[in-house]
Amino acid sequence: MKDKPTFSNTDEYIACFPISTQNILKQIRKTILLAAPKAEELISYQMPAFKQNGVLVYFAAYKNHIGFYPTASGIVAFQDEITEFKSSKGAIQFPINKPMPLDLIRRMVKYRIEADEIKFKKKKTSKD
Repeated sequence: MKDKPTFSNTDEYIACFPISTQNILKQIRKTILLAAPKAEELISYQMPAFKQNGVLVYFAAYKNHIGFYPTASGIVAFQDEITEFKSSKGAIQFPINKPMPLDLIRRMVKYRIEADEIKFKKKKTSKD
């Protein structure tokens, strides 16, 4: 059985892929960072994630696609815009051989920031 690599940061994660995939991952990372400048980068479930009050989004590279994980609420909010992509309850697959939909990713991150903020405020007021 092959040991799966473990990563301590996003740079390590990106570095283990071919250059062409690294470039795509760097584009996605930059898009997320610009959309969520206050977010903290971390590795969660052995993939890059961005957290503000809670986790906003995850992303991961695979042989033929980039997995983007904006949580279930992000999928529901953009269901009309993601019909061309394979998706599930909490994930979207962006084909690696096509341009990444960076504007869609940016808008999904912005949506997740707003949803996360509302959830955080509700939790905070229920504790007061």
